[in-house]
This record gives sequence, C-alpha cells and structure tokens, in this order.
Amino acid sequence: MATIYDIAKKTGYSISTVSKVLNNYSDVGEKAKKIINEAVEELGYFPSSSARTLSTKKSWTIGVVFVEDSGIGMEHPFFNAVIESFKKSAEKEGYDLLFASNNIGNEPKSYLDHFRYRGVDGVVVVCSKMNSPDVERLMESDIPSVVIDLDMRGASAVYSDNIHGSELAVDYLYSLGHKKIAHISGSKKLYVGEQRLKGFQSAMKKTGLHAPKEYIVDGGVFTYDGGKEAMEKLLKLEDKPTAVYVAGDLMAIGAITAIQEAGLKVPDDISVIGFDDIQIGRYMTPGLTTIKQDTTLIGKTAASLLFEQINSKEKQFMSIKIPVRLIERTSCRPIE
Repeated sequence: MATIYDIAKKTGYSISTVSKVLNNYSDVGEKAKKIINEAVEELGYFPSSSARTLSTKKSWTIGVVFVEDSGIGMEHPFFNAVIESFKKSAEKEGYDLLFASNNIGNEPKSYLDHFRYRGVDGVVVVCSKMNSPDVERLMESDIPSVVIDLDMRGASAVYSDNIHGSELAVDYLYSLGHKKIAHISGSKKLYVGEQRLKGFQSAMKKTGLHAPKEYIVDGGVFTYDGGKEAMEKLLKLEDKPTAVYVAGDLMAIGAITAIQEAGLKVPDDISVIGFDDIQIGRYMTPGLTTIKQDTTLIGKTAASLLFEQINSKEKQFMSIKIPVRLIERTSCRPIE
C-alpha cells in the first residue's frame, strides 16, 4: 500500500507539501496540486483514518440519533429519505455516520455520553418528541448539532411547514365541495402531530367550517395500525365525514384499508388526503393525494447547518422551515 512518503518521493515535493494537498490547504500552488493528485491516483494512495484524524484534528464522524415513540426509526419512509439525503451530503464532505445506542459496554449511557465517548465531530438528531431531556442536554453541550423534524428553541433546527401543509389539505378538500371534513391526527405529544392539528383547526375556522369533537381522532404515533383504528372509529359515526385529512401517509393508508374493509370506496364514498408523500402512495390504488415534504432539501439543509458549525468551531442557533406542497392523485373527488 502506497504511503505519503511514496508520493513525496515520486513527485519530489516535501512531505509537508504533500500533506497540505491531501488535506485541501489553500497555500499550495495549482501545479503542485496537479502533480501530487496525479501521483495519488497513479499509486492508489488512500489515507488511513487514524492518520487523517491526527492531521485534521477531526474524527470525520457524524452521530445520528432517532428520538420518537413509534420505535420505527429508520424504517419509516420519511425518516429514511431524510437521512439518505443527509448521508449523501455528509459523504461529499468526507464524513461517515455513526448511529447512536444508549449502551456502551453494556452500561446505560445518555446520547451525550455516547457521542463524547465516540469523539464525533457533530450530531444530527431526528426528533418528533417534544421535551426530551436527553436531547436537551445534547443541544446544550458544545458538540455541533442540528435537529430535524422539530422546531426546538436554542438549537439549529430544520422542519417542514406543518401548519401550512394542513391548511393546504383542508383548503383543497373545501375547494372540492367537502364540508364534513374529519381529521386523523398524530399524537399531541409529538411536535408534528400538534402542529398539523393546529393547522387543521386554523383552516377549518378560516373557511367557516365546523368539525365536531368526534370528527377529530388521535391516530397515535403515525403508524398504519393507528390510522386504521382511528378510521374505524369515524366509520361508526351516524353522520360520517365525506373527507378525511390524515396527518401522515402511513396512517392514511391504514385509513383507506379500514374504509375498503367496511365495503366503502375511496374516493367514491370518502375522500382521503395524507401528509408526507412517501413512495408507496404513488403506486397504490387509488393513488394517495398528499402534502409533500421535501425530504431531499431537509437532509441537505440540515447537513449544511451542521458543517457550518463544525468548520467555524462555533455552535449556531437557527431554525429553517422547509416549504411543503400539495400533490394531487386520485384519493379525493369533488362532491355536489
């Protein structure tokens, strides 16, 4: 395996100059960069992680932690897509991801303890759960960090415009002539559940519509089963809604299953609109009309905020709200 000494010998440049080129220092001429990089390619040189860490004073590792109640974590299509986008940005900058555990050597540890032990350069937290003491300690530490899916004060955060997304959903159903609109909400313990419910209530009030208490059903932590069970409750009502806005696509798919199992059709009998735009919603029948979260932009923005902190060696506190938009498919229909 080629070493930095082999590159120096081949090119005639000093070891310090070769090291500067390998670590992207700016005080090296373009000619030297070209010659050294060509030698790197020719010799198949690849720096060891320990040498890179010593020369740059970085571990080149980003910690990742999920804080949510469903236990689904990376299996949820939304979280998966966001972390995939974040991962691509991290890889371009030369970072690896380290997924957190609450145990080190079979000893229970906080996320902060875990990341200090591992010596990560920064942390991304995917968090829908409000008031998590473990996350708050992490945010208060000196480790560069960014939170996704939660507008957390005193931290850099990236999240979708959940309130406006709910307003888009209700306005769309209203434009189709629906007046009896129900809502399957996410848990009020979760930031997105609270925000999307707030948006639903705001839009209903703005359009002059009234949703009776029984039209708002808690679907829990954004699972298929939670959406199915919530829809079954709505179907038992004597005065059934003509449309249902569901706070998450997995719950919406569960709701559609409940409607079909009851011998009814979507959208002929009940229209359904979701929130997320997970991939399966595009291919199911009927295609799921939904509010799209821009997972690519969320991941890229979170990575950019985190790298700014790492490079400046200074924690920053900035909240960025990512726009959402309506995606029309075939799960909603106009009514007279």
